[in-house]
Amino acid sequence: MLGLLAPIAVVIAATAPAAWIVAPAAAAALILVALIDGWLAGAMSHFEYVVPSDAEVGQPAMIRVNAEIERDGDATLPEAAIGYDPRLGADGASHFRLQPTGKPGQFSGVGEAVPVRRGTGEFHDLWLRWPGPLGLAVRQTHVELDARMRVWPDLSPVRSPVLQAFMRDSQFGLVARRIRGEGTQFEALSEYEPGMDRRRIDWKASARHTALYARENESERDNQLVFAFDCGQSMCEPVDGLPRIDRAVSAALTAAYVALKGGDRVSLFGFADHPQLMTPFVSDTRAFHRLQSAAAELDYIPREPNFTLALATLTSRLKRRSLIVLFSDFTDPTSAEMMVESVERLVRHHLVIFVTMVDTELEELAIEEPDSMGDIASAVSADALATQRAIVLQKLRRMGVNVIEAPHDKIGYQLIDSYLATKRAEAIG
Repeated sequence: MLGLLAPIAVVIAATAPAAWIVAPAAAAALILVALIDGWLAGAMSHFEYVVPSDAEVGQPAMIRVNAEIERDGDATLPEAAIGYDPRLGADGASHFRLQPTGKPGQFSGVGEAVPVRRGTGEFHDLWLRWPGPLGLAVRQTHVELDARMRVWPDLSPVRSPVLQAFMRDSQFGLVARRIRGEGTQFEALSEYEPGMDRRRIDWKASARHTALYARENESERDNQLVFAFDCGQSMCEPVDGLPRIDRAVSAALTAAYVALKGGDRVSLFGFADHPQLMTPFVSDTRAFHRLQSAAAELDYIPREPNFTLALATLTSRLKRRSLIVLFSDFTDPTSAEMMVESVERLVRHHLVIFVTMVDTELEELAIEEPDSMGDIASAVSADALATQRAIVLQKLRRMGVNVIEAPHDKIGYQLIDSYLATKRAEAIG
């Protein structure tokens, strides 16, 4: 508005030089009106904020701000902005408006932060601003915050209605049904009846009782499962906004919950250029939080993984045959060959499931219609990498490794299906 007054001041100076005082007087009047508008905006008498202490990666965390301002509730609504660690959101800040609560001068609003990495993130600043009734002036206050939020692995798949309905099955309920007639673990003897498998007849017990008795077996429990995570450079790359390692952790914890319900024992193993951690085996769902806490400590390491050292260390710590679920990815043939060699030694003593996420970026580059020579070069390179990837996965399958390659939102359920099929086949023990 001061800028619009400038041409008028020039006209006055040219036509009536004695009236030059009109222009600065108008500017001063405008500034005075702005000051009055700022005063009418009202002062803040009280405010508070509520930040959750815990959240899950990829899931929105609600941040509430309450403020009490001495002003009319029908005026332009106040705005709030909270700045935080980039770990807690890609933008580093959340902007939202405060709404009237129904009480005079009281406003409340909710913003959200969507964490993109596990760990502890900080909220460091809070800004509040509210304009006057004329919109010429804005009052603003800034407060330094000292709040932290711990970001845990995403357990939303565990709480999903689909999985909960599946877990209500009699095999995984609170009182699990014993599955007789399958497996190799002895459960009881019963009188032989026509139609039973003759191979189940226990001849020694039959001789002692002078009657035919058959063995009833139960599906084996107490199998050992190890979820091994490659925390190296490739797994730190994002897929649909979250690092691959976080997608892998969510899928692993979902499968681990099912395994614990099935009576098996679960451990987590993390590695990059050297082994990070290996948890003791957990055998009860009441101790599931230990796995969640350990998974939260898996770090993001932007270095190439050492499969030879990591898998050799894992093998030395396992005293019996186990099912090892390896989450990894690869980008170049050299690292892929080293991984294949290490997995080959692992397969000699254990059962291995290799889980990798579909590289949608490579697929898009390979099928995208090129518009320039650069696009053609990118498409050729992407197709070559996809071919190399397929060759590596085929080598793993030939070694007897069960390979799961699927989108990130489907690997968890495919892993559960593979685990249950392996358990039914009694291939772990």
